[in-house]
Amino acid sequence: MKPILPPMEPMAPLSDLPPLNAAMGSGQGQSQTQGTQTSTGLAPAAMSRLEPVTGFAPAPALQAYTVDHLTAYAYAAPVLQSWQLARLTPRVLPWQTVLQSHIDIQPFPDERQDITDSFGNTVTHFGLHSPHRELSVRMSCHVLVGERPRIADESGPGDTWEAVRDALRRPGSGGGPGGLLAARLVEPTRLLPLSPAARRYAAASLRPGRPWLEAVTDLMCRIHEDFEFDPHATTVSTSVDEVLAHRRGVCQDFAHLMLACLRDHGLSARYVSGYLLTDPPEGQPRLMGVDASHAWVAAWSPRYGWVEFDPTNRQRADNRYITLAWGADFADVAPLRGVILGGGDQDMLVQVSVLPV
Repeated sequence: MKPILPPMEPMAPLSDLPPLNAAMGSGQGQSQTQGTQTSTGLAPAAMSRLEPVTGFAPAPALQAYTVDHLTAYAYAAPVLQSWQLARLTPRVLPWQTVLQSHIDIQPFPDERQDITDSFGNTVTHFGLHSPHRELSVRMSCHVLVGERPRIADESGPGDTWEAVRDALRRPGSGGGPGGLLAARLVEPTRLLPLSPAARRYAAASLRPGRPWLEAVTDLMCRIHEDFEFDPHATTVSTSVDEVLAHRRGVCQDFAHLMLACLRDHGLSARYVSGYLLTDPPEGQPRLMGVDASHAWVAAWSPRYGWVEFDPTNRQRADNRYITLAWGADFADVAPLRGVILGGGDQDMLVQVSVLPV
């Protein structure tokens, strides 16, 4: 038996998009494992570092989308047994309503069940126990996405990042709502061990006494400015230290880097997977099947709760971001991953369409 970990489909950052509607791709990670804001709402000291990102049309406050996400495998030899985990059901959130969601699996699985993992993601377990040379998993959904909660006092000084770090060290007495879960997401993981290099890189943003929101925003902006989007530079196993050394990667790499930077300073952050809507240039048609998955970061403070930052595109998440799952790193949110017996060589096809309706 062998685990399957082919790469995800690469995509370009929003400012470099070709004439098509592309949900920003992470460039890595299917694990058979697949794997211009309307209101920026950023701290004043960081606002000057932000410029409107091209490729967007302002979205209404509540936007409806349909998403179609197909993953298909063709095997050189029969697969005798297959056990898979799919994290392809969009989350129900205060700003995201799932009107309809369905996962179609072919061949029809011999066993299937949905469970909720420790992060609250819906996980579809399924198994195929008869020989097969092809596997297709298609998720289709219809969602409504509104604006994230506003930060009411972000123009004020706010808590320093050190105060947020200290609150996380005593979640029972100072962590505020969600403090226990946030404290869990300070710890290193197998994909994101402690990194002295990440700590050194983050130090320029996390200066002593700096407000948390301003510091995290500055870190997001620096990653966008200092690293080049290159879908050929990394693989799903590329470490944060390698990304720092070569200064290039894809959105999965940039999300992992930002997580490592924050956690190495005792701050809590989680990896978020989903889709990002962009618009084709004027006069160009919206194409089907050419979009991809995206990855970004949510960081936590007791004052603001979870705030979502996209270092690939230098902006906070708004109603163009459709959330699938979140966890400590990519391994917790891989859209499709599993183990097969047999199969030999394989070819994988991924097609994603994100359409406003």
